[in-house]
Amino acid sequence: MLRAEVSETHHGVRVSGLEKRFGGHVALRGVDLDVPWGGIVALLGANGAGKSTLLRILGTTVLPDQGRAEVAGHDVVAHPADARRCLGLVLGEERSWYWRLSGRDNLEFFAALQGLSRSDARARANHLMAEVGLSEAADRRFDRYSSGMRARLSLARALLCEPPVLLLDEPTRTMDPMAASSFRTEVRRQAEAGRAILFATHDLHEAAAVASRVVVMARGSVVASTEDPSDAATLEGMLVHAVAASSSGEL
Repeated sequence: MLRAEVSETHHGVRVSGLEKRFGGHVALRGVDLDVPWGGIVALLGANGAGKSTLLRILGTTVLPDQGRAEVAGHDVVAHPADARRCLGLVLGEERSWYWRLSGRDNLEFFAALQGLSRSDARARANHLMAEVGLSEAADRRFDRYSSGMRARLSLARALLCEPPVLLLDEPTRTMDPMAASSFRTEVRRQAEAGRAILFATHDLHEAAAVASRVVVMARGSVVASTEDPSDAATLEGMLVHAVAASSSGEL
């Protein structure tokens, strides 16, 4: 359903030859990446590998120096507004919430910013609070939410306008294991609905648990990938070998 609504493209995200420098620092070096509809691709790598820069380019907040990036078939440089309408972004340390408002009031506010009427904003907020398991806490102040609840509310906000593509930048980094497990279950459910999901993480076990494909990044490059990421120990070996090879110039 989501696939038919956006375009005939086979991928929710497509990146080709993407490069980005910040002064003398090379953040991305010719990155190629695809995320199919209904797929979850995990970006795995250390700090400085280029994961967040890639997500920011896809989110249209950073311009690439070279290459092409598309979200639901829309070029993020040539048509950034169209690309933004097709994506939802979830950050691990989101600070744009209104802490004295309830979770429901926060969602209604952000829904209004996206053009929903008061009645539609209330209905959409209620629906999403239920979808992410926060109905019982809907009227609790945001500053009384746990880290796991805040992450689920962030996911609800990302889904306000039913985007076909989700970009997740280490959303579980502050969660306890139970909250992180619950969040990953919800992410898998969104992929089952047909969404394309790009998920940046440091956590090998998380990558193994949630992804249909894992891509390893090091020094701004894609250095390895696997479509069988079911075992964290295997991913660890692949990560260590790929990063070591990249550092020695073998890749």
